Amino acid sequence: MEAHQHSPDSSSEECTVLEAPPNKNTCLQHAGKVAELYCSSCEGALCEDCMSDHVEHPKVALSQALEEHRSSLQERLEMVQNRLPQISDALSFVKEILQQLNNQRASIEEDIQSSFEDLHKQLDVRKSVLLMELEVTYGLKQKVLQAQADSLTRGDGDITAICTQTEEALAADPCVASLQMEQELGERLRELSHLSLPCQPEENDQLDLVMETDGLRKSIHNLGTIVTTSAVASQSEAMGAGLEQCIVGHPSSVTIVTRDKSGGACKSGNAILSAEVFTPDGSIVDGEIVDHKNGTYEFVYTVPKEGNFSLALRLYDQHIKGSPFKLTVTTASEVSPSTTTATNSAANATPSTGSSEGAKRRGKSPGQKKKGSKRASSALGTPRRKTQNPIEDDLIFRIGTKGRNKGEFTNLQGVAASSNGKILIADSNNQCVQIFSNEGEFKSRFGVRGRSPGQLQRPTGVAVHPSGDIIIADYDNKWVSIFSCDGKFKAKLGSGRLMGPKGVSVDQNGHVIVVDNKACTVFIFQLTGKLITKFGSRGNGDKQFAGPHFAAVNNNNEIIVTDFHNHSVKVFTPEGELVLKFGSNGEGNGQFNAPTGVAVDVNGNIIVADWGNSRIQVFDGSGSFLSYINTSADPLYGPQGLALTSDGHVVVADSGNHCFKVYRYLQ
Repeated sequence: MEAHQHSPDSSSEECTVLEAPPNKNTCLQHAGKVAELYCSSCEGALCEDCMSDHVEHPKVALSQALEEHRSSLQERLEMVQNRLPQISDALSFVKEILQQLNNQRASIEEDIQSSFEDLHKQLDVRKSVLLMELEVTYGLKQKVLQAQADSLTRGDGDITAICTQTEEALAADPCVASLQMEQELGERLRELSHLSLPCQPEENDQLDLVMETDGLRKSIHNLGTIVTTSAVASQSEAMGAGLEQCIVGHPSSVTIVTRDKSGGACKSGNAILSAEVFTPDGSIVDGEIVDHKNGTYEFVYTVPKEGNFSLALRLYDQHIKGSPFKLTVTTASEVSPSTTTATNSAANATPSTGSSEGAKRRGKSPGQKKKGSKRASSALGTPRRKTQNPIEDDLIFRIGTKGRNKGEFTNLQGVAASSNGKILIADSNNQCVQIFSNEGEFKSRFGVRGRSPGQLQRPTGVAVHPSGDIIIADYDNKWVSIFSCDGKFKAKLGSGRLMGPKGVSVDQNGHVIVVDNKACTVFIFQLTGKLITKFGSRGNGDKQFAGPHFAAVNNNNEIIVTDFHNHSVKVFTPEGELVLKFGSNGEGNGQFNAPTGVAVDVNGNIIVADWGNSRIQVFDGSGSFLSYINTSADPLYGPQGLALTSDGHVVVADSGNHCFKVYRYLQ
């Protein structure tokens, strides 16, 4: 069959019928019908043919429904779009945490590598010492036994030779010619018969090795722990009477429960938690955080005055649920007896005052990176021990006992005094610096244990820069940290150069002088961290040191260094040239048994803490002995850092007695 072709102008019906364009409101159920209504119940468009199925349903004009739906869709779009900045911020924050996590991993990896390298070095050193000891011991024994063997060999040879000669003489015919020779042989035999030879061993063959490795292996097996938690701030919460009502001067208690991202309770401690109570004037009331090691923490604080306060509880620098909390602090007379009893009971129930199971912290949990807060007096804190001098000597007062509270110390080391009447103490084993007035009143403390910049691992030296910045030598972190006068971290210097910085001082040019105890070297830095010069090496020469400790600067800008194991004090120019050396090992006037702290008065006299002799000696600028500071009323025990206060007294870290003492000093 042929297909018929039609021209465009054909008049046939097939070519004249054109399809109308579809209506945009065409009913989806009935083709060709236009929907004009909208069923609210079924949420669909309706045409005339659809009406019979939707007689009792509420209906509106389709145009109105479309407009309402479009408006609702626009609102939802805007709502979702408004989340984008929040998601972007959250993404940035998570990336920041991830970066911090990566940095922390790298830092810990470096610490692990460094620690085990140090252990390897120590093992290698010990191996070398043992091998050397073996060779020395063997050599001494071998020398004795070899000498004895040589002596016996010579004796044996002499006797054998004379016996052979005598036997040959006896075998020959006797005659006058042989008589003289036989007489000489007889005399020689007589001598040899009485010859003293070392026939009994003069040494033994014992060379044993005692190597107790079981305990070491066990220690190595348990060496190091990676500490973390799964706690997140958004799920963690606080509870307790301390969130509701507080009484002036009474301890208040808050319990913090840490939870993971799913809301499950964390079962381990060591989370980085901080707590701060803000007073109406913006200052901060400090308190104690007790880590119960089971995922819960107790924060106990005491507010010194009434008013409206805010309590901020942060986990990993993020507010927990409900934080910051609003607190109303009233006097006891404004609170009903039942409320007072309940509040006090809650505070007294906390283990922070004496529990051996909880780890007590000062407003922060272990690893907290924020600076310490200014403290108000707390009923929970151990009272500052300020003992007046009981008998006649130069002691004015002493402050401190062994502990971790304010005004308590564990192995205090360096001491500094500021021109504005402050005494600064490097509290080494508490990883902080405590600040007091010249009268011994506690002012503040700062420092968080750790190996990251801004944290302290073993602060041993402290100095105050003319700018007011506080300079801290951190022996274990192997750098010097610089903090503002209120304890905010600013910078570090000497990282990668220092091996074990012990003491720090500041010269007249504002340069930072660092005494590196391990490297036996004095470094001089600009405050920016640029190295100006260094001098010294290990040894007992004039320009050498053996475990130097602290330094001071005199009016000539000369550097005075205590040389601990060389039992002397050395004075150098800023370029490292020796100017003066004085002192020797002993107990007499002007002698030392390991000098430590040093200071210089306005007249150039040099004040030295004599660690092994537990005393303080005073010398003139040329190193001549002048006098002692009378410490007989309350004897020193291993004094360390020493400084002159702005009101002219001597302050010394009495390390063995876990306190510092202030003495009169007549300049």
